[in-house]
Amino acid sequence: MNLDISFGQYCEGNSILHRMDPRAKIIAAIMYIVAVFLAKNLYAFALLLLSAIFLIAVSGIPLRIVLKSMKPLVIILLFTAVINIFWMEGETLLVSLGFIQIYLEGIINAILIAVRIIILLVGTTIFMTFTTTPIALTDGLEQLLSPLKKIGLPVHEFSMMMTIALRFIPTLTEETQKIMNAQKARGADFSTGSLLQRAKALVPILVPLFVSAFRRADELATAMECRCYTGGDGRTRMNVLHAGAMDYVFCILVIALGAGILVLNQFGGYMLSW
Repeated sequence: MNLDISFGQYCEGNSILHRMDPRAKIIAAIMYIVAVFLAKNLYAFALLLLSAIFLIAVSGIPLRIVLKSMKPLVIILLFTAVINIFWMEGETLLVSLGFIQIYLEGIINAILIAVRIIILLVGTTIFMTFTTTPIALTDGLEQLLSPLKKIGLPVHEFSMMMTIALRFIPTLTEETQKIMNAQKARGADFSTGSLLQRAKALVPILVPLFVSAFRRADELATAMECRCYTGGDGRTRMNVLHAGAMDYVFCILVIALGAGILVLNQFGGYMLSW
């Protein structure tokens, strides 16, 4: 197992989630996202936390790997926390320094939103990427969207495009890190200076990153052409997908999770304002 795994990369294993039908995992992931956004109070968020812990335990993915996949969210979490703490008003004033006013409701709201984003990432990555290979994800997504072929939509090409995008997230992340290390070795500074200076310092990173991305895309297109890839017309599958009992059980569990969150929302307590 690769302990340096990052967001969007498959983690090999033989857990229940690894063996599930990719179609069931896609459906379960969508329903889980809906359940996450249904949560409004502390009780519902506590249930979501338990569900995230359950998913991590069932998937067999080490907690260290899951936590490492959240690194790209640090800036988003900090931004949303600042917005809610300093701009949200409430009834319980904690700090008042001139125009800066911090309310208890703003702090609670920032914590709950951060928890929501983290749980959302944990659920989607475990269902969609950590336990599902890109090929299986493509087959599952294509079969779920197959009814749209009747109206002329290129379902296979769309599924392939989404899978390739997910596949290259860790590759581009690694490439960015290599470019940053190379620029630092040449004396580049990305941590000091004003906001404008930091933005200008990113130019030596973005230019070679885009060049590398286009080069990889060209190499991938060439490789697909050499293998006579012409799209989804007339293609057959080596592995035929079959849904099992565990697939239905997990979908039912996610539906029960959403129902439980709706019930817990009725118990009151602090209600999330976003």
